[in-house]
Amino acid sequence: MAPSGPGSARRRCRRVLYWIPVVFIGLLLGWSYYAYAVQLCIVSMENIGEQVVCLMAYHLLFAMFVWSYWKTIFTLPMNPSKEFHLSYADKELLEREPRGEAHQEVLRRAAKDLPIYTRTMSGAIRYCDRCQLIKPDRCHHCSVCDKCVLKMDHHCPWVNNCVGFSNYKFFLLFLAYSLLYCLFIAATDLQYFIRFWTNGLPDTQAKFHIMFLFFAAAMFSVSLSSLFGYHCWLVSKNKSTLEAFRSPVFRHGTDKNGFSLGFSKNMRQVFGDEKKYWLLPIFSSLGDGCSFPTCLVNQDVEQSPTPAGLNSAAKNHENHPFPAKPLRESQSHLLTDSQHTSPCLALWNFLNCIK
Repeated sequence: MAPSGPGSARRRCRRVLYWIPVVFIGLLLGWSYYAYAVQLCIVSMENIGEQVVCLMAYHLLFAMFVWSYWKTIFTLPMNPSKEFHLSYADKELLEREPRGEAHQEVLRRAAKDLPIYTRTMSGAIRYCDRCQLIKPDRCHHCSVCDKCVLKMDHHCPWVNNCVGFSNYKFFLLFLAYSLLYCLFIAATDLQYFIRFWTNGLPDTQAKFHIMFLFFAAAMFSVSLSSLFGYHCWLVSKNKSTLEAFRSPVFRHGTDKNGFSLGFSKNMRQVFGDEKKYWLLPIFSSLGDGCSFPTCLVNQDVEQSPTPAGLNSAAKNHENHPFPAKPLRESQSHLLTDSQHTSPCLALWNFLNCIK
């Protein structure tokens, strides 16, 4: 039986407290359903056609809101694969070596075959002492989850989960559908809200639900629109929240647009190739979360001079604009296009010609 003590009791208490924001959202959502579907549509609306249209549209938005919120909460963050964990021998070497050049030499040797391009601010290999692994590009350690999360964006208390590679699309859809949900409620409730202030509603409990429902929907619409707009900007630039505050550092230096491939390809990296899945909370993001294509001009000089899989990618890109296999096998595959040649790729070909 596992020993229990003050430390484990505090951890259990914190885990319970972390669910308070989620419970609050759940209760608020439950009340909004009662206030809108029952008190507004069924009790207050007199036109049957208006009732049917509003209830159908409302239940569609409600279902998509709950589905995307559920997926954001209960999709586990992805962690680095085993190849990024140090071997037992390397761990022993690190324990023996003091912090410094010898320590970094062990990490460089362990990372030489890994698809990593980013470094620390000092130019060192990004290593997590707590998880004892070499961090993949865009991976960060979450102090709340106590684990390294692939393409970590932030830890969100409103979903009690880390938002990262595995659920970032779900998080975006959650913001989008919650914003549409609030806007729809505010728009359809507006005329009844005005009638409340002009004494045009019967004196029942419905009038108070209608008033508070409009206030809540309007206030959440303002905050959600700014948050959703910010994350749309992040997607268009292929940045995470952490990268927006601190630009990633490559071998050649800091590059705030190091992972940006252009608006269209940045969108496809998050939402996938098949547009029929874009609006559904179904995982369709491209890649494996451990490696991401970067501009060839900014390639890490410590890596192989020719990106792995470039030749095979050139042969197959007509049929597969994005690789089905992990992106580490074709780091520059996203930089090719069947109709337009990327400026980065054109410069790469030019440099090869003049060698």
